[in-house]
Amino acid sequence: MKNRKILVTSALPYANGPIHIGHLVEYIQTDIWVRFQKMCGHECYYICASDAHGTPIMLKAEEEGISPETLVTKTREEHLEHFSGFSIEFDNFHTTHSDENKHIVEQIYSSLRDEGHIKKQPVQQFFDPVKTMFLPDRFIRGTCPSCGAPDQYGDSCEKCGSTYSPLDLIGPRSVLTSSPPEIKESEHLFFTLSAFTDVLLDWMEGVDLHPSVKNKLNEWFKIGLKDWDISRDEPYFGFKIPDNPGKYFYVWLDAPIGYLGSFKNFCEKKGMDFDHLIRESADLEMFHFVGKDIMYFHTLFWPALLSASGFKLPSNVFVHGFLTVNGQKMSKSRGTFITAKQYLENLDPEHLRYYFAAKIGSSIEDIDLSLEDYTFRVNADLVGKFVNIGSRCAGFLEKNFAGRLGGSVENSELLEKFQHSFGVISEGYEKREYRKVIRVVMGLADDANRYIDDKKPWKIAKDKSKSAELHEVITQGILMFRLLAIYLKPVLPELVGKVEKFLNESNLVFSNISDVPLNKKISKFGRLTDRIVQESVDNLQATLKEGNMQKEDKETEQYISIEDFKKIDFRVATITAAKEVEKSDKLIEIELDLGDRTSTVFAGIKGKYEVAELLDRKVVCVANLKPRKMRFGISEGMILAASGDQEGLFLLGPDDGAEAGMIVS
Repeated sequence: MKNRKILVTSALPYANGPIHIGHLVEYIQTDIWVRFQKMCGHECYYICASDAHGTPIMLKAEEEGISPETLVTKTREEHLEHFSGFSIEFDNFHTTHSDENKHIVEQIYSSLRDEGHIKKQPVQQFFDPVKTMFLPDRFIRGTCPSCGAPDQYGDSCEKCGSTYSPLDLIGPRSVLTSSPPEIKESEHLFFTLSAFTDVLLDWMEGVDLHPSVKNKLNEWFKIGLKDWDISRDEPYFGFKIPDNPGKYFYVWLDAPIGYLGSFKNFCEKKGMDFDHLIRESADLEMFHFVGKDIMYFHTLFWPALLSASGFKLPSNVFVHGFLTVNGQKMSKSRGTFITAKQYLENLDPEHLRYYFAAKIGSSIEDIDLSLEDYTFRVNADLVGKFVNIGSRCAGFLEKNFAGRLGGSVENSELLEKFQHSFGVISEGYEKREYRKVIRVVMGLADDANRYIDDKKPWKIAKDKSKSAELHEVITQGILMFRLLAIYLKPVLPELVGKVEKFLNESNLVFSNISDVPLNKKISKFGRLTDRIVQESVDNLQATLKEGNMQKEDKETEQYISIEDFKKIDFRVATITAAKEVEKSDKLIEIELDLGDRTSTVFAGIKGKYEVAELLDRKVVCVANLKPRKMRFGISEGMILAASGDQEGLFLLGPDDGAEAGMIVS
């Protein structure tokens, strides 16, 4: 088998929120493939990083009162902790907010600009008048212009997969303030993606993309490729565009380049020639694992950028679907949104790796995590079939033969069947048909358990004259168990690590399949994994329910009940006196006639109203507000006003005929 040199990436996790089990579909899928390649003896590097730029990062940091850099560092550490909990093993996990990434981003931009692939043009953008900032695509939601699906992002539809301009969105609203955004014009930089149509068509034909991915690409080619806006206006957290003051590189430009930035960081630490590997080497293969929601970026923009700047193009882009839980889209309100942390606190991570592997194929179809099926499959397969083989044989070996394997097996043809299954298993791993691998391996486990049932070593052990036969049968069982462990190691690295200790083998790899370690002393068999008990699943679901109730409580905090509303004494009042408050830019001190008494209030309306025009004016006020001590005196109520725009406030008043003291109802 030729030794390969492989660079593998997963989509970079965004550094403003937790890892959830929907994310883990991709990282577990990738980790299994990387472990398979390494077990084959290939030089395989799993490279990833924190996706650290963009408006959401900036706003989240502002909300938490910390710098964006601090937020990214904190989130990166949390992500790595949870990835490690699921045995996801990166060779390098860097950040897009790095010197390496900045260097490559500017290098690629310079190449694009110098070759005439950057153009400037004015664009109309949505602007949030309340937040006073331009809105990124993902901070606008509305109805998809293609299929009519409601509540979709400003750049793409999760339901039909179409991409569009935010301006095409029907009924747009700002995610930040829920207000309808304004349209403002700004000059932006565009990458001429359309100029690379032929390059991309040639790349598509030369790469073994999944047929469904090719079909989608052909749809996009038929529509025609649109030039890509690669700039954003300040304020923005990211890399400044060197020759365009006030402009920043769009996060989706520097995020995929982050693959190269992280690989460059890895190469520098290992003393490897990054530029040679990523530009000139004919040996390096580069594979990307991504979700179907970002397929457009990775199969069009990304290879075009690489081609334009002299980098190696991807060897393939492996696209997967989404995860549903109990047949439903992941949702906090439905209790189907499970974070990595919540899972780790309740259930075994290796069980989820196994369950995902049993469901994952090479297509982009969604997979479902049914907690009932998950419990049944893990208990039936891992415990009832695989682990059962080792536990059934190990006791006899330890009790009767001092833990030493025999010098021969009872059925060499059956053992050879296990060994020869590597071909179909290897092909399944290579093509990411993990569910096929699991079917084959569990079929072999059935064969092994059937063999033990047929031979009945518990009966043979009762006849001292059949000691040699017992030794052969038990040795056969342990060696079949060993082969199954090798086949499952990419999926279950921690569990198989325990098997390796039992077998006294330091690192099982696929070249060990042909070995038949007879006459070998092995260790005492220990607990490898536990059955899933319903209580653990119930605890997880209770955690989700509790978190959802807390979320609902927070959502309802913004509302008051009708009983609360009835407590408010809305009253018509007449302004009988008013004067400006010295040393205050906004306040006017107002005396109100409430009919049965007078009250003093301080209103922030200076500049909007002159004192003289307020006298004898009727207003609506809250008459039973708890008096509040202010710097300039005690305010005994509140005058109601409305905010229409940024020009100031507008006092609310009753219709003609209303008198001071009237109750507003």
